[in-house]
Amino acid sequence: MRHSLAASKTYCVMLLRTGPKWNQPGMDKLIWEHGRRNFQLRAEGVLSIVCPVVDGGDLKGIGIFNTGLEEASRVMDEDPGVQAGIFVYEVHLCRGLPGDALAK
Repeated sequence: MRHSLAASKTYCVMLLRTGPKWNQPGMDKLIWEHGRRNFQLRAEGVLSIVCPVVDGGDLKGIGIFNTGLEEASRVMDEDPGVQAGIFVYEVHLCRGLPGDALAK
């Protein structure tokens, strides 16, 4: 455990929630663009994990950025859904342990 903790890496976890304009007309197109952009960020290695939350609550997604807080905030500030007020987000530093991965 000590070895794994010493080898941990800092990431940034992002929590995406509904924004004040969640039900605005045309939001489906913005959400599509938000998702397309997430795929691009994943391919670039910036957004390591994308987890849409589908239980119908206020929390809409969780992402793990391979960046610090400032860069993750900059990326999210440029998100079309955030800019339109459909989403709001918060970012927090977290650590990942060597070998952590989503189950296949």
